[in-house]
Amino acid sequence: MKKIFSNKWVKFALVAAIYVLWFVVWTKSLWMLLGLPIIFDIYITKFLARLVKWDKHEERKRNNKTYREVWSWIDAIVFALVFATLINTYFFQMYTIPTSSMEKTLLVGDYLYVSKATYGPRLPQTPLSLPLMHNTTPWGTKSYSEAVKMPYKRLAGRRGVERGDIVVFNFPAGDTVALERLNETYYDIVRSFESNYGPVRGRELMQKQYTILSRPVDKREHYVKRCVAVAGDTLQIVASQLFVNGQPTNYSTEQQYIYFVQTTSPIGQRVFDRLGIAKDDIHYSASSGLYAMPLTEANVEVLRGMSNVVSVTKNETTESYLAIFPNNEHFGWTEDFFGPLWVPQKGATVALTTDNLPLYERIIKNYEGNDLRVDGDTIYINGKPATEYTFQMDYYFMMGDNRHCSADSRYWGFVPEDHIVGTPSFVWLSMDKYKPFPSNIRWSRMFKNHK
Repeated sequence: MKKIFSNKWVKFALVAAIYVLWFVVWTKSLWMLLGLPIIFDIYITKFLARLVKWDKHEERKRNNKTYREVWSWIDAIVFALVFATLINTYFFQMYTIPTSSMEKTLLVGDYLYVSKATYGPRLPQTPLSLPLMHNTTPWGTKSYSEAVKMPYKRLAGRRGVERGDIVVFNFPAGDTVALERLNETYYDIVRSFESNYGPVRGRELMQKQYTILSRPVDKREHYVKRCVAVAGDTLQIVASQLFVNGQPTNYSTEQQYIYFVQTTSPIGQRVFDRLGIAKDDIHYSASSGLYAMPLTEANVEVLRGMSNVVSVTKNETTESYLAIFPNNEHFGWTEDFFGPLWVPQKGATVALTTDNLPLYERIIKNYEGNDLRVDGDTIYINGKPATEYTFQMDYYFMMGDNRHCSADSRYWGFVPEDHIVGTPSFVWLSMDKYKPFPSNIRWSRMFKNHK
């Protein structure tokens, strides 16, 4: 067997077969067949090796110990980087939960194994990038170049995004960022400046005060939320209850909301530990004995049964504000009273008016790359009057399970299909930031699918 696999023709056949299946069949790109002559030369003709005098390099490796050791390190590093890049691009990626928006389903400190094969890997749209770096180098500069840009293309996966899936995606509103205020969306900052100084003066002041940077789709920040509605669905939130296509829908028993808990005496820390409520999420007024904190339905029942708890009341937001999608005061939606809203579907056509344009404006301009302007009551797309629009992609509506502590589609709208990265397969490590090592390791969460 060893003799068979040492044969140059067998090696060439195996490598060529893997290359064709991966880079030609899977990617459906006949251009990749141009790589076969190179593979043939590497294993059979060795013309390029003679051209660069590779035999002298091999001879120096045999005769010079220092040279051999240096090149062994170079070979190992290059192999590791190429292998890691291929795996990261086509199969899976690691992701860390930084915020509490998905608690109690996913916790701060969970490290996720995110499968890209489930929905199909997305080919790099910004291929000129430093390996294993997302959008920023350790010294604060861009880790990529936009000199070469590729169109959106997704390879075949096992299935598409389904209702109830937990999804990792590139943040849609992260197409533009203010580097000095990365924790806030650029558009929220713009609205703040415009409300204080007017549209023109506000933009001028913001441009002077902050470093503004645009980012391509695959270099925007990663978010993780639950898909509550897919393309073609109609969703509505009434008194914090989600309805999809007219049916009340709950995708998780771990879903939680902010509640006000009135007490006669403080609640002990052991109770909070048992209920899994993080210290940062507990807000207490000693003068009034009132707590405000996110609770699941199970937690609510436990607290209502305590002797020092007078009442437990859900907080429901009824006051509209511009941070809520579509960021237009005429809609009057809130976190808990939202919609009805139809989720755009590829190939579907909607009638366009100045009344419903705010719902689709960002899709038409930012996600699907059209020139859009409004003159009076007339809408112009790419310079032509338009009374309807046909969508080029599918869209999704994402929400966090920690409903009152999640910046999600209720704030910035739809997630386009070309922003989808993958879905978490399991938690491979979980660490509690409030505890010292090794007691901070949550062993019970590891290597489990928390959905």
